Amino acid sequence: MVPGDRIFGFRIFVVNFLLLISCGMTYGTETDIFCLKSIKDSLEDPNNYLKSSWDFNNNTEGFICRFNGVECWHPDENRVLNLKLSNMGLKGQFPRGIVNCSSLTGLDFSINKLSGTIPGDVSKLIPFVTSLDLSSNEFSGAIPVSLANCTFLNTLKLDQNRFTGQIPLQFGALSRIKSFSVSSNLLTGQVPTFSSNDGHVEVNYAYNPGLCGGSLGACPSKGSKSNTAVIAGAAVGGVTVAALGLGVAMFIFVRRVSFKKEEDPEGNKWARSLKGAKTIKVSMFEKSISKMKLGDLMKATNNFSNTNIIGSGRTGTVYRAVLEDGTAFMVKRLQESHYTEKEFMSEMGTLGTVKHRNLVPLLGFCMAKKERLLVYKNMPNGNLHDRLHAAADGTTLDWTTRLKIAIGAAKGLAWLHHSCNPRIIHRNISSKCILLDADFEPKISDFGLARLMNPIDTHLSTFVNGEFGDLGYVAPEYARTLVATPKGDVYSFGTVLLELVTGERPTNVAKAPETFKGNLVEWIAELSSKSRLNDAIDESLVDKDVDSEVFQFLKVGCSCVLPTPKERPTMFEVYQLLRAIGGRYNFTTEDEIFVPTDTGDTDNFEELIVAREGSY
Repeated sequence: MVPGDRIFGFRIFVVNFLLLISCGMTYGTETDIFCLKSIKDSLEDPNNYLKSSWDFNNNTEGFICRFNGVECWHPDENRVLNLKLSNMGLKGQFPRGIVNCSSLTGLDFSINKLSGTIPGDVSKLIPFVTSLDLSSNEFSGAIPVSLANCTFLNTLKLDQNRFTGQIPLQFGALSRIKSFSVSSNLLTGQVPTFSSNDGHVEVNYAYNPGLCGGSLGACPSKGSKSNTAVIAGAAVGGVTVAALGLGVAMFIFVRRVSFKKEEDPEGNKWARSLKGAKTIKVSMFEKSISKMKLGDLMKATNNFSNTNIIGSGRTGTVYRAVLEDGTAFMVKRLQESHYTEKEFMSEMGTLGTVKHRNLVPLLGFCMAKKERLLVYKNMPNGNLHDRLHAAADGTTLDWTTRLKIAIGAAKGLAWLHHSCNPRIIHRNISSKCILLDADFEPKISDFGLARLMNPIDTHLSTFVNGEFGDLGYVAPEYARTLVATPKGDVYSFGTVLLELVTGERPTNVAKAPETFKGNLVEWIAELSSKSRLNDAIDESLVDKDVDSEVFQFLKVGCSCVLPTPKERPTMFEVYQLLRAIGGRYNFTTEDEIFVPTDTGDTDNFEELIVAREGSY
């Protein structure tokens, strides 16, 4: 299938999917609220993760979207998109009430203490699921055949449980499956043969000694022998083997129970699986940087311990790393990417050449088994989001620093849009991806990484899997077109500007009245319609002899988040406007951004990006 056909087919599927759930079943609001109530009631919650957050004494649209682990199709609509309830200590059986979350596409119950069997009619409970993760629980019994009817599955993780019997061979018909893991169970028999659309499926059958077939080798012959001596010998040997097998099984069981009790305190099971790959070298882009191996990264991050995590987002998790000589840097573990090593190497070759003062330098990368690790220069002042909303010392950023950050970040994004070769749409701009060095110079991270996520023909991958950014930052046209554009980046950056000038979060406005349930952009629009924009300005910025600059800054942010893409400025224009506001501070150095020949909608640019995306 050619790229154009794949994109067209993908869009047709999305339309049909939305028509199906709107015409063929009830969904949203009451049913989804009832779904979450039933889940909360049916599961034990010893750590009070659900009890403390899932408060149903509310009748406003979108209130469930602020629950722990709940992601909605839209922040103001009570319709559940994903449930991410990992590592909450939950106990009980698979909640049948989940059937009422009728437009659910992602379910993650991993690292809990759920037990019993998976319902035999599970495909009727979660028919549209694209990602199902039940790993590291205490599920038992057979894996239900009906999971093969969940035809939209991209990812299925059932590892670290107590499943027995054979893996249903019908799973081989899951044409969209990209990742399948059943490691560390008690499974036996022939493994399925997958026939994914692109022919590449990552499978993990480890620690199931009874499995055979495929890459595990041929299954043993079922032929019988009639020789009495052979039969007698086999009987004696069988008793011996059975006794040994029972002993081994008990040993494994005890080990597994012990492991469950530990609950992976360091949070790095995946890292320990790389023990034999420590000698793999890290490819570095600059000769001045010392040679490194995977073992060096593991040591520098305490084997990628949870205690070394300094940030996480849609593209992966970032770890703090310190070498023995005291050199600090950051290591990003990418979320699962289904591109081949050759394609990944090609992308790294491109991103390694993208250098700018206001971009986080990518120092190198490492491929180890299925893991993809990126090495970045250290940013000691963390990310803008935490500095604005969660500063450990309770301090706030002054106006000069906020303006400096805005101008530098705008310059970096404008360079990606207008001067970088190839030009890049970021797709995931937020205050979390703007990092700050020791001098609070802003550096944009994660540029170019959206393309390393799921392919465009994966079920709802572009929109559902969050390729277009975090809630509160996504341009309104994305839900309609599913196409990334430079003006979408401008909208996301405009939301960051509004964060900077108001001090408010993008999806939860503390200063708004309790009756207001919209996001930051909608709050600003409401204040603007009432000529009360001054009410939005962060109180720490008022009466500091910078009122004119602050208000001009706010107006630039408002222009970036206009509903119609054509009415928004380009990033080059945003940079120039902010630069003019901060002219007296001398923030900028030599301006290396080319003046665009077209400052309009850059249609040719968008065609170039779409063509490049379709090349895979």
